[in-house]
Amino acid sequence: MKMAQYTLPPGIEIFERGWLSANNIFLYGEGDVSLVDSGYCAHQNLTLNLVNNALQKNTLKTLHKVVNTHLHSDHCGGNAALAKDYQCEIYIPAAEDLAVKNWDEELLSYKNLGQECPRFKHQGLLVPGEKLLLGPYWWQILAAPGHDPHSIMLYQADHGILISADALWEEGFGVIFPELWGESGFEEVAQTLDLIDSLPIQFVIPGHGKPFTDVISALGIARSRLDYLASDRTRNPRHGAKVLLKYKLLEWRSQEMNLVNDWISNTPILMGIAKELHMSLAELVKWLPQALAKTGAARIDNGYLVNHQ
Repeated sequence: MKMAQYTLPPGIEIFERGWLSANNIFLYGEGDVSLVDSGYCAHQNLTLNLVNNALQKNTLKTLHKVVNTHLHSDHCGGNAALAKDYQCEIYIPAAEDLAVKNWDEELLSYKNLGQECPRFKHQGLLVPGEKLLLGPYWWQILAAPGHDPHSIMLYQADHGILISADALWEEGFGVIFPELWGESGFEEVAQTLDLIDSLPIQFVIPGHGKPFTDVISALGIARSRLDYLASDRTRNPRHGAKVLLKYKLLEWRSQEMNLVNDWISNTPILMGIAKELHMSLAELVKWLPQALAKTGAARIDNGYLVNHQ
């Protein structure tokens, strides 16, 4: 997919990360300096360095707020470290208010997904339909359920910029997690894609991967992907299981197979996926590393599962 030329307006910088940490968007203006999403906790020192370098480069005193598009650990794992260093405010989707106040790791999905996120406090709520100042620009807060039921996107109408989080990437979207725990997700993804299609967008900053301008092509790929997943009820759980193990492997880089098997056995969502796929847990433990290796995303070498690509 070719990317047409697009020049970002002043006051916006993109820290393109990878797959373990979501992309960060640094926005700065005369009255506000903000960061959208903060990466995974294992990369929090890199997040701090990126923010500090951007502040120094632009002769800025501090970071005022961090805004989370949703609360998966790859998007908010740096919140606590940033709040400690800069005393900045944290803004989260409004529907997550009580879960964060009570730090309910089951509602926040960290226990369920076998991931980690240092506890943080929030001061602001993101309410779909309202507007938010980020750097020099006002952004519309848009509901974007599907990948996560409480996820939001941010849209800057004057410049046609969409911060899409994991609702739309250049070649797809994030795992449809609600479907993995028995809730509706396919229909919500379709509605979010329709919302994106209704907006005049010139530039998309996704949660992962490089920014892009060809929204029509990206939407076509996403809708095709959605149709594929929804047409066979085993496809989303199989895909989700492989993504979760790959994500953990990005953190590990290399891990002994017995510890990999222990993690699979003790991750609640994978227990549920085993039932949905009509597998015993032992069968899933045997299948999953082999399935990931078959995709080329990992290899099994002398009793270790090793990250690849």
